[in-house]
Amino acid sequence: MESLRGELKQPVIESSDTEDAEINLGLCGQPDLRVQIGSLELRNPVMTASGTFGYAREFENLVDLDHLGGIIVKGISLQPRPGNPPPRIFETACGMLNAIGLENVGVDRFISGKMQYLRSLSTPVVVNILGDSLEEYSEIARKLNEVDGVASLEINISCPNVKKGGVAFGTVPEMAARVTEAVRQASDLPLIVKLSPNVTDIVLMAKAVEKAGADAVSLINTLIGMAIDPITRRPRLANVIGGLSGPAIKPVALRMVWQVAQAVSLPVIGIGGITTADDALEFFLAGASAVQVGTANFYDPSAAENIVQGITAYLQEQGEDRVVDIIGTLKTGTE
Repeated sequence: MESLRGELKQPVIESSDTEDAEINLGLCGQPDLRVQIGSLELRNPVMTASGTFGYAREFENLVDLDHLGGIIVKGISLQPRPGNPPPRIFETACGMLNAIGLENVGVDRFISGKMQYLRSLSTPVVVNILGDSLEEYSEIARKLNEVDGVASLEINISCPNVKKGGVAFGTVPEMAARVTEAVRQASDLPLIVKLSPNVTDIVLMAKAVEKAGADAVSLINTLIGMAIDPITRRPRLANVIGGLSGPAIKPVALRMVWQVAQAVSLPVIGIGGITTADDALEFFLAGASAVQVGTANFYDPSAAENIVQGITAYLQEQGEDRVVDIIGTLKTGTE
């Protein structure tokens, strides 16, 4: 992904010195990078986004998983899903389109085959769940509720409700609320609801899931897009349309995070084009309590670690002792 890589800014800092790196990662006590997402405490506010980090083991030789704030595994459904036929990924200007189709091993195989490794990690594991009906969401949540090593659930509400003609749960406030309520009844784990940007008013969606029992919201999921090959006159993706992610969507994501953070009392987790510490800091100033790194993982597995280091350097330069003290401190107007 050479052209995508070329569009991105360099990490704020780089350190090859182990002792300095440990200090920058907040492992020596200063500054304090801890954040609270409901009852879930993260050692730092940098998480990996679902669908971009596999089941974590794929990255164990590329990144120190213990330096991350949280790991969100790829979306898990009730039954295994094979995903869409290829081609499933296409690079765009400052981003990428994907139509993976939520390929995953299913909840039972996830519990029996993936959780043994995941529970051995010191980093909290968040399981992203998805379904085509309220019953599927409930059943997945019920199965995961008693699994040792699952710290939290992230509910993907961008899936179609097959019983309602395929309308995505995340596009209608009432439907989003019903999914949240169903999962809340099936699980006492902290619940993060991942909001879709493909709506008229994302604030209404956030308020609906807050009222329904969500502990936090994460946003944004991918924007719907497509690409066409003018030579073959065919779509670049076999699925025709896909989800747009990467730096191209960051301004949209940042705006939505700012709007939602002002409207709800829940912690907000920012997602969308975060590739450097500066990007993450923008989301914190806009009101996000944590961030997720997604597309950057595909070409730079160390992106999340570099972001943690850059946040630490910024706080030291600004004379801030805690990352929570900069959350929501954006200055607007004449203030």
